Amino acid sequence: MKPILRQALPLTALIAATAISIAPSARAEVPATCVKGVDLATLGPKSIVGQGPHGEKAASPEVLALSDADAAKVKEKHFKVGISMQTVNLDWSQLQIQGITDTLKKYGVTVTGVASAEYQVDKQIADIENTIQQHPDGIISIPVDFTATAPTYKKIAQAGIKLVLMDSIPTGLKHPEEYAAMVSADSQGNGQIAAQILASCVAQGGTIGLVNFGVDYFSTNERTKGVREWMKKNRPDIKMKQVDFTDPPKVSQIAGDFLTGNPDIKGLFAVWDQPALDTLSSMRAQGIDIPVTTVDLGLQSAIEIAKGGPLKATGSQRPYDQGVAEALAMMNALLGKETPAWIGVQSLPVTQSNVLESYKTVFKKEPPPELADACSKAKPACN
Repeated sequence: MKPILRQALPLTALIAATAISIAPSARAEVPATCVKGVDLATLGPKSIVGQGPHGEKAASPEVLALSDADAAKVKEKHFKVGISMQTVNLDWSQLQIQGITDTLKKYGVTVTGVASAEYQVDKQIADIENTIQQHPDGIISIPVDFTATAPTYKKIAQAGIKLVLMDSIPTGLKHPEEYAAMVSADSQGNGQIAAQILASCVAQGGTIGLVNFGVDYFSTNERTKGVREWMKKNRPDIKMKQVDFTDPPKVSQIAGDFLTGNPDIKGLFAVWDQPALDTLSSMRAQGIDIPVTTVDLGLQSAIEIAKGGPLKATGSQRPYDQGVAEALAMMNALLGKETPAWIGVQSLPVTQSNVLESYKTVFKKEPPPELADACSKAKPACN
């Protein structure tokens, strides 16, 4: 997901910033063995490692499965559910919506509409209030701003409507009184994947940089936390430096200045895939070739990984699967069942060797020609 002020970005990007022109300085330091020593079978956590925003233990989406009897009850009720998104102009958002609508349709639940706030707080407040007036049985939503929109989200429960949240909980909302569940990726687990790959590319005693989202937001905080904690536990020899950004279109400038001021950096972690791509633009402008890892998978980041360039790997969310879990959580809530406060969706490691398979897993479709072509040109390293 993507923020404006307090929101973290999802699967794909805001608009990529224009790379700055800086006199190139040769810094080609990617080891030939980079990534090759990492076993995909053991890469990343095998269960949810993070906790929820309030320290909740993760529940698996499996606990939301409907029995035949419960499925029949849902179909009999002809429930109606509205969806309020921060935007619909992202692969991440579209896959979430697809997962929700496909699942609800299977059980005879009608989606009354999908509102898109386009990152505007006032518009999302109006969207939610309009949806309440339509008297749905439930609303599934991701907040644009978890503080400014909180009073409006409280109105949902007051109207007797069930609420399921994506990735963030508006300030002050209580479970289960005011929301049924929050569903998100295991962001800390995805950060661990990025850390493990990056560590394989950095020599003993090396220094890495963290290009971090400098806004207090749960999912992005968890990603950087995952990197830091994995490095401290498994590679304490690696030094870490951090630069923060709050305005995503300025990442190219910020990352470029960071690299110029810290020539000792031998690898980078960027907090989601678009800042990683913008960082690559700055690196290329300066003639720098160091390994980069990130979180989330979009088409352009998949292509970069397939090529075998500086972007080595990502820990990906599974937005369609998150949508399925959100729909199931909603139907459980509509049946009067208490659902877990936080439901975590398993992280997915993506490297050059499994990028085509991973694309299918995330996007639920065959890779497009441009990704397939990039992978074909990089065989046998790419699938």
